[in-house]
Amino acid sequence: MTDHAPAPNAPRPAPFKVASYNIHKGIGTDRKRDPARILAVLNEIDADIVCLQEADLRFGSRASVLPRFLIESHTDYVPVPLDVQRDSMGWHGNAILAKSGVAVERHDIIHIPFLEPRGVVTASLNVGGTSVSVFGMHLDLSGLWRVRQARAIATLGEAARAERATVMMGDLNEWRAVSGCFREFGKHFSVLDLGPSFPSRRPFGKLDRIMHCDRLTMTDCGVHRSALASVASDHLPVWAEFAMR
Repeated sequence: MTDHAPAPNAPRPAPFKVASYNIHKGIGTDRKRDPARILAVLNEIDADIVCLQEADLRFGSRASVLPRFLIESHTDYVPVPLDVQRDSMGWHGNAILAKSGVAVERHDIIHIPFLEPRGVVTASLNVGGTSVSVFGMHLDLSGLWRVRQARAIATLGEAARAERATVMMGDLNEWRAVSGCFREFGKHFSVLDLGPSFPSRRPFGKLDRIMHCDRLTMTDCGVHRSALASVASDHLPVWAEFAMR
């Protein structure tokens, strides 16, 4: 059995905060596309690592919804480079942002079984002395395909967990409290019940989730509710704070 405890007298890794946000291609509930508004919500949350869904336009070159110059001028975030498409920030709309000062150790994209075009983004990030594997996802509308996707992603996450602390998050598109999707993730990870996050004005669907491995202790979590978040997208962001066990 592997011992995850730090060596005696080793400095304790700092706690860190993650968030997941389906930004609906920057279109708010007022039907206006406003990237700066999305970035303002991210500043409200102030997470160290953010996974975004629907971060690229759907058609054409699939250009990024959040121009790099806006990210750099309005926030302390840096997009994790995925090196997939020239104009887009993500992969099938999934992207990862990290606070400046968070070191990107490696990054990748993952192909998963799909009915609709879907993919997963992943990165190993060093935040506050903790090396964390992060998986960002947006699962299929079909329950059958969600289970297949969850099984594939959870298997990859379990392999990552053997090397470092692992967090998985995104829009799971799952309305039911108990489902095959959650069972697949629950075999290896704790699935947090963060509260309803969709639709943003009057949320009742718990579609957005964060999951973590047993190397981490969740110290706080929830749904980010603010006047700005309620109009910036059709989803509210979700967040969680973690400390190493």
